[in-house]
Amino acid sequence: MRSENQSIWGDPPKDFILLGVSDRPWLELPLFVVLLVSYVLAMWGNVSIILVSRLDPQLHSPMYIFLSHLSFLDLCYTTTTVPQMLVNMGSSSKTISYSGCTVQYAIFHWLGCTECIVLAAMALDRYVAICEPLRYTIIMHRPLCQQLVAVAWLSGFGNSLVQVILTVQLPFCGRQVLNNFFCEVPAMIKLSCADTAVNDTTLAALVAFFVLVPLALILLSYGFIARAVLRIQSSKGRHKAFGTCSSHLVVVSLFYLPAIYMYLQPPSHYSQEQGKFISLFYSIITPTLNPFIYTLRNKDVKGALRRLLARIWRFCIR
Repeated sequence: MRSENQSIWGDPPKDFILLGVSDRPWLELPLFVVLLVSYVLAMWGNVSIILVSRLDPQLHSPMYIFLSHLSFLDLCYTTTTVPQMLVNMGSSSKTISYSGCTVQYAIFHWLGCTECIVLAAMALDRYVAICEPLRYTIIMHRPLCQQLVAVAWLSGFGNSLVQVILTVQLPFCGRQVLNNFFCEVPAMIKLSCADTAVNDTTLAALVAFFVLVPLALILLSYGFIARAVLRIQSSKGRHKAFGTCSSHLVVVSLFYLPAIYMYLQPPSHYSQEQGKFISLFYSIITPTLNPFIYTLRNKDVKGALRRLLARIWRFCIR
């Protein structure tokens, strides 16, 4: 007789077991606290960035249009995965339904692909601001920024749709145990008991396109930026120019390095033990750090936050 967590060929399972750190029970409580605190900080930091970018007239430039979308992506990233992780760490069942798992990896991959393109658009904005400062407002006009953002969201959705269509067709045999904190396409492919060559190839091709192409554009943009900055005579001018790009470079590194390690290897060689902790890093740590990286290094954002807090304070004491 087939158990509740088993499936036969072509019959989707009812649910999956997410192991997380159940093999290390002493880690569950401290990790629960870290995730809870990180989630609260990520929510607070990213909501603050979105609010000041929308409400402060001084932050209506293209750079902050992209930054507000990046913060919204990070907000969705954490909300897609962290609440489920907290629930599983606080219970003994540690399960997620088949439909819940599908929705989770669909949204997760949609957001990940979208963020790749948004980061590339931010690099383009910095390139125009530093290399073409006199034409900045002409080139980076608001309709263009909106079009770039729309392309990012639609491309991410298309990538996710292809991944979901291929992954839901995979059969799963035996106990459906994912050695991960949440559902991801590489882990689902690894769990399948069928030939996954098509899934492996498609995932590799899409990741190569949506990760490496934006990354190449980012590196090319910063190559031109570095050349332009080195031509600046004053050290103060060079420092200011590099300072406007440093936050973006840190965020790009935090996002791309784990993504390249995770997805630019064949899923058949995917190590769930290593992968689950790398997934944990870019699903919660990176979205938590991003708003603080931009805030601490950006006088405009810090000033806008102070003005927003002053307005809230005046409203509260009326």
